[in-house]
Amino acid sequence: MPDVAAAETVMQKVARTGILTAGTSKDALPFASSDNQGKLTGYSVDMLALIKERLEKELDKKIQLKLVGLTPAERIPQIVNRQVDIVCDATSFTWERDKKVDFSVSYGVTGTQLLVKKASNLGSPESLINKRIGVLAQTTNELAIKRAQPKATLVYLKTRAEGFAGLQQGKIDAFASDSILLEGWLQKAKNSDAFAIAPDRPLSQEGIACMVPENNSKFLDSVNYSLVKFMQGFVNGNQRYVAIFDRSFGSQGAVFLNRDLRDLFLETMQLVIEFREEIPKGDL
Repeated sequence: MPDVAAAETVMQKVARTGILTAGTSKDALPFASSDNQGKLTGYSVDMLALIKERLEKELDKKIQLKLVGLTPAERIPQIVNRQVDIVCDATSFTWERDKKVDFSVSYGVTGTQLLVKKASNLGSPESLINKRIGVLAQTTNELAIKRAQPKATLVYLKTRAEGFAGLQQGKIDAFASDSILLEGWLQKAKNSDAFAIAPDRPLSQEGIACMVPENNSKFLDSVNYSLVKFMQGFVNGNQRYVAIFDRSFGSQGAVFLNRDLRDLFLETMQLVIEFREEIPKGDL
């Protein structure tokens, strides 16, 4: 049956099996991470649940959301090989990635910053010359450091946990990751006073989006409709969508967004919403 499966669109496969197989991250708090029981949760996982709801409505049947924890390097190969139908975690758009997969609208925003020891003077591009900067391979953080300072020494790590541990143990001078992910770690760390996030302005600014297999426009339409519906509802103060956002980013959420980051999120959402026809109020 492999040839038949390969020829199927995602919508056809989900209609046939009743299962939406979704890749996400195990260590990208608050977008997607594994909790103490091994359950995958977070903002991007909540978006996947909304996409599943939309598919149930469109296909007129119950759909099971099957979550699969992936590393950054596994994401695109698993989509291309159709092992997963969609990936939503903390992924940013790049033209290179776009050659292999298709992207949804952006439903969040982040940028590349550095986690450093507080006493460090690292942050500016000049300060990174010959410094050991930890990065995850095949991420936009790796690209941002290469662009900001080609003379930095990149140290490739397999997981974010390895990056945080490497910095604490002095194996690297800084760990480059998404601003919000670093903020999340810092807010949870027992010795957070020993670390800082630098520079003040991120080295890059990127939208967070889902990835789907190429040539699946009907499925991508459903994904985009779900995400825009959420953002429109959130911006308009719909209680359900505000609660979803605050579960990850509110004052009692997984990671509390400061005013600047929250405003940036809202501005991004407003832009996405304004470029599209308004979702009918009866469907919110």
